[in-house]
Parts: sequence; C-alpha cells; structure tokens
Amino acid sequence: MNRIDWTRDELVAYILLFAANADFKESEEERQLIISKVDPASFKEIHEEFEADNDYQGLKKITASLEQHLYTKEDIDLLLEDIKALFFADGDFDITEQNMLRCLERLFKTL
Repeated sequence: MNRIDWTRDELVAYILLFAANADFKESEEERQLIISKVDPASFKEIHEEFEADNDYQGLKKITASLEQHLYTKEDIDLLLEDIKALFFADGDFDITEQNMLRCLERLFKTL
C-alpha cells in the first residue's frame, strides 16, 4: 500500500467515520464528535475520501496509516475510547456497532 499522507487527526477522523458507518447511518451527534477531532475543511476532505473507498480499501488505509504513525498500545487504547464515545454519541450502541468495535479491537491487536 502506498504511503497515506494523513495527519494523526485525519487518521482518527477516518477511523471514526469508518466506525460511525457500521450501522449504515451517520447521525448528527456522531458527525459533530468527529468534526471536534479535526477542522471542518479536513473533515470534508476525509469524508469525501471515505465515501469513495470500499471497506477493504478503508481497512488497508487504516492499518497502513496506524503503522506509519507508529501507534503504541496506549495510542490504540485512546483510539478505542474515542470509538466507544462515538458509538454512544447518538444514545444507541446497537449490535452492528458492537460487532464493529470487536472487529476493530481485533484488527488493532495485529499491529
């Protein structure tokens, strides 16, 4: 995979977008939480990139970028806390979001 030229904040925004769309809908609360992590212009750019990617491309970009930014176990733990906060942002942590969280936890353990 080619180098992804995202900042750490842009990477977090992409991962949160990936997670927010686990249930195929992106609530306004989830959207606002993601925007709080990155400036609105970067959010728009990352959102457009996310929309153009399929799940496989998204996962490859996420893993490559996490490795590129040398995420530690502590960084991953903080990222997972952000993901959990995102899932609770709309007040509904449904089964698809629970499964996405498990999937991301397993994926991050491989890094």
